[in-house]
This record gives sequence, structure tokens and C-alpha cells, in this order.
Amino acid sequence: MIDVHGLRILRAVAEHGSFNRAAGALLLTPSAVSQQIASLERSLGHPVAVRSTRGVTLTEPGRLLVEAAENISAELDQVRQEIDRLTAGRPRLTVATFSSGGRHLLPRALSRFVAAHPDVELTVVEAEPEDAVPMVRSGAADLALTYHFDGPLPLRAGLDWLPLMDDPLWLVLPAGHRLAGREAAGLAELAGERWVLGCLKTEAYLRRYASLAGFDLRVAASTSDYFFAQSLVAAGVGVALIPHVSLEPATAPTAVRVEPPRPARHIGVLSPLRRRPRPYAEALTTALTAAVSASA
Repeated sequence: MIDVHGLRILRAVAEHGSFNRAAGALLLTPSAVSQQIASLERSLGHPVAVRSTRGVTLTEPGRLLVEAAENISAELDQVRQEIDRLTAGRPRLTVATFSSGGRHLLPRALSRFVAAHPDVELTVVEAEPEDAVPMVRSGAADLALTYHFDGPLPLRAGLDWLPLMDDPLWLVLPAGHRLAGREAAGLAELAGERWVLGCLKTEAYLRRYASLAGFDLRVAASTSDYFFAQSLVAAGVGVALIPHVSLEPATAPTAVRVEPPRPARHIGVLSPLRRRPRPYAEALTTALTAAVSASA
């Protein structure tokens, strides 16, 4: 039988890269850590870690055990959160959401959910994908409305992804721009433009597309808010790539489709894989799906 305490120590060794540093973090002696790893290897019948002058390297069985340890830890965190909710008296539901999704998609879903479940104590937390994933994994959030850009979603074990919609990026131009009124434009046509970034994540993405189009990116302004970015575009600071969900006609009257290859975000619901029923999380997911269909 694999000892859970041994898994915890192996996880610390993997995190800190040495027996000594893991011992310090766990308030144990290096000898105690070494003994626990040796015991784990005897019970498994395979080595899990190789020590050298450069630190500790996990074997393939060791890596599998660390992944299992992370899943067990996440599952226990989720159970603890559920127990806290059960003993709180009222059912609770915590949802994480990214800003533009929370502004345009989530309110429609919440209206439907709150009307159907007025007894549920609802908490909404703003979180970008890099924060939402550990929140769902630990049980701090029951589900997350989140997104990823082109390419496969880097899911961790124990998590489920339900795709809701593709959210293409549009070119947003100042009034009177030479490309205003066009149905679509290629990025190569904007080779000499100054750009406004509405999200730091889009910079590397935009640089890659600019490279494909054959020009270097000139950044005039960098923000973490697509709506602020559109105000800067309207003021004539530059042009921007803005997701369709975040387009604001009042501040960005000129939006033009991007010719292929057209960049996009992919929006969906992230939730933990569980065997136990999750009626409120499932109800909100259904409401989100309906909200997306209504906005199509």
C-alpha cells in the first residue's frame, strides 16, 4: 500500500528539488525525508527519485506519484470546501469569471439561476484563467467561466472543460481610419500602425500574427482592460485587437473583421471532475449555455 504521508513528502521533494530543502519546508530532518522516500520505494518496488550533485530527479514512477499526490490534495481541498458549505446552513455556489465574460455573458445566466434558486448564497469572483484554474482545482470555486486562445486547453488531471463559444478578435480602428468601412482587413495592411493592447496575454499572440504578416509590432499603449483600450483607440492613440464579446460600439464605432488566419479566444466552463452530484453548479452551467445561445 502506498503511504499518503510518503506521497506528501515526495511532492515536497519534487517542488523544492532536493531532500534538504524539502525537509526544511516540512520541518523534518533530511534523514527523515530520506527514510520516507526509501519506504515509499520499497512499497512501490521501484525507485522514485535519483539524487545527484545537481539535486533530485524524479523517475517516471516518481512523476506519476507526484501527479497522484496533487490530485489527492486537490480532491481533499474540494471535500473540505464542500463540508464548509454543508455546515453553513444555506447552499453556496462560488463562480470565477474573467472580466469581459462576467460583464457580457454571466449576468444573463445569473438572472435565470437566481430566479430558479433564490435560496443559494452566490459568490462571484473575478479571475483570469491562470487564477481560475487553481481556484476550481482546490475547491475555492465550484466552476469558472474562462477562456483560452488557439490551441489545446492545457487541462490538469481532475478538471473538465465544457466549450461554450468561439470569440474571434476584431480590428478596432479610430474614426476616419483609412480601413474604416471595410468588411475585413488583413494584419499586413496595418504594418505601420501603432497598437493598443487590451490584455497583456494578447501581446505575444499579436506579435506572432504580426510576424506572420511580415511586420514588427509597435505598441503605443498597454492595458489590462479591453474597454479602456477601446477608449484609447477612439482617442486616436492606435489600433487594437478586441474580442467580439468585449466590443463596445459607443467607444469603438469602427470594428473590422480580421482576414484569415483569424485569431480567437475559446470560452467555456471549467469544473472539477466528480462522481458526486453538483446540482447548483450544473444549473448555472445550463444557464450559461442558454445565455450563449441567446447571444448568438
